[in-house]
Amino acid sequence: MPEELIMRGNTPSGTNEVLNFTGHTPGYVFRLIDFDLYPSTSIGDANGELCATITAANTYEDPANPNFNNAGLIGTAVFQIGKYGENNSPALHSVVNDLFYITQDLIIAVVDTQAGSPMNVNWQCRFEKVKLSGGAEAVANFNQFTIADG
Repeated sequence: MPEELIMRGNTPSGTNEVLNFTGHTPGYVFRLIDFDLYPSTSIGDANGELCATITAANTYEDPANPNFNNAGLIGTAVFQIGKYGENNSPALHSVVNDLFYITQDLIIAVVDTQAGSPMNVNWQCRFEKVKLSGGAEAVANFNQFTIADG
């Protein structure tokens, strides 16, 4: 039976924070399976273009200009909504590398790219817990360490 872990937060635009995976059960790793964003203020009353990235590297990936060549980039998401005109229906799109085994801390970075007073970004990530053999866990840990150290 798969176990899941949900992490969520409300992060100020233009900042990042650590998603802590240290201290979890040995023999298990996690996979990112879902990444969602949602505005935090003035819902239905403002334009918004929120974006975020999750990376396993030692520095965050710019949410407004993600580089998919970055081996540590395991998730990107964008939420767009417009108050006026044709673009008043919200759009959410995320790209998740659900084959990446997470063994160490991640970094989430968020930004509201609309001019003016940027809003905080509400985010939610869902992770699946996966049991691995000792050797497979060691390989996954080494792979993430190599990305984070590079």
